[in-house]
Amino acid sequence: MTKPTLCPCGSANKYQNCCQPLHLKKAVAQTPEQLMRSRYTAFVLKEFQYLMDTHAEDFWQARSVEELSKPPHPEWIGLNVINSSESQNTGTVTFIAWYKADGQLDAIHEQSNFQKIDGLWYYTDGEHLKVPSPKRNDSCICNSGKKFKKCCGA
Repeated sequence: MTKPTLCPCGSANKYQNCCQPLHLKKAVAQTPEQLMRSRYTAFVLKEFQYLMDTHAEDFWQARSVEELSKPPHPEWIGLNVINSSESQNTGTVTFIAWYKADGQLDAIHEQSNFQKIDGLWYYTDGEHLKVPSPKRNDSCICNSGKKFKKCCGA
């Protein structure tokens, strides 16, 4: 029996019960945080059409599936949702998405903005924030359960 794959979004749920139904259009995100987690997972799995479908058209910046598909692609390591909120048709999610590019550890730290349009949540834009440095004795950014110094920081 194959061990189920955990969802990359960090929810500790199986992908098939978490972000996959959204990616397959069998479900829709109920909150800005759920949409943000599914978008992170789409980056990890290179589900670029989903990223386009969940990005508010008024905020596209000449992006396309073809543009998103062009390498190089980072190696996504882990997601840490810091805060999320929603009020009627708007929401925000503050997160850190860790990745490696060219062998170097880096992250995107952003407060993302979301709008609910015709009953569906869409990403609009985000404000980039300063990336904090992981501390050696912190839990690892990849959610392995190990200390950072014994895992991704080694």
